[in-house]
Amino acid sequence: MNKIGIIGEGSWGTALLKILQQNGHFVNWLVRDQEIRSYITKNYHNPNYSSDVEIDMERCALFDSVNDLISACELVFLVLPSAYTEEVLKELSIEEVQKVHFFSATKGILPETNLTVTQYLQSILQVSEQKIGFISGPSHAEEIARERLTYLTVMSKNNALAQEVAALLSNRYILDKVNSDVLGAEYATALKNVMAIAVGIAHGLGYGDNFIAVLVSNALKEIERFVNTLHPHQRNITDYVYLGDLLVTCYSQYSRNRTLGLMLGKGYSIKAAQLEMNMVAEGYYAVKSIVKIANENKIEMPISQTVYHILYERYSPTIEMRLLTDKLQ
Repeated sequence: MNKIGIIGEGSWGTALLKILQQNGHFVNWLVRDQEIRSYITKNYHNPNYSSDVEIDMERCALFDSVNDLISACELVFLVLPSAYTEEVLKELSIEEVQKVHFFSATKGILPETNLTVTQYLQSILQVSEQKIGFISGPSHAEEIARERLTYLTVMSKNNALAQEVAALLSNRYILDKVNSDVLGAEYATALKNVMAIAVGIAHGLGYGDNFIAVLVSNALKEIERFVNTLHPHQRNITDYVYLGDLLVTCYSQYSRNRTLGLMLGKGYSIKAAQLEMNMVAEGYYAVKSIVKIANENKIEMPISQTVYHILYERYSPTIEMRLLTDKLQ
């Protein structure tokens, strides 16, 4: 597939653009803000994210219309924050999207429908699962922008498609493998952001490494319990697409979700923390959907419930984390 598009102008979208252009591909890129488009055209950089990445404008066309971009592509990477994804996808023509292959790299659940991106593509836009896939890490876009060695997993029910997309992304600092656990990885990716908020809260409250190691161990069990209940699959939860992604999000300096939790643990209000971060922490939106889905399916999720109580019911982080300590094993 030679006609490639990216929907998402954040750090992940910019990182994917870098990979594809370095691998020799022309990329159609949806950048809906006119000022940002003008800046990129003149300065060859994204002014807001991964601004050190140089953009080759001879291998890039900027679009302001999502439907125009879809019409120009055979393969589209969706890398929008989950909170804004439905707003964009609602604009798409069902007739047009069914001609296109989609790979999501969105690390969350769509808050209005409680669906993952691939579920939305299939159930709402009627795209065949043979034309859909998901890409996950562990993969902070900031490290990809600096060309630090990164392992990706490219997933699709269509193995040939997954292999083709993996080949498009592979280079000297991107190593990738394929599997078919699309929905399981989507859920795990959303959940690890929730777990990272819990870790950040604990750290902000003064809990040490000993406790946080127990918290992360229980987080992996909680992810496995949720994913296995909703999407049984022959998976190894210690593979890096599950455990590795959890670890990097819980411990990395680049983790927005850990940072949000850290600020809450130190006494910030939700609003104040979000304003100071000025970036989307996916776990904030995901936990609401996760808890709803877990309650409907009677899945025990003590860490997720704790984060939900703190974020949405304004319970005390100090008291909630103390109560959580009695539930960990």
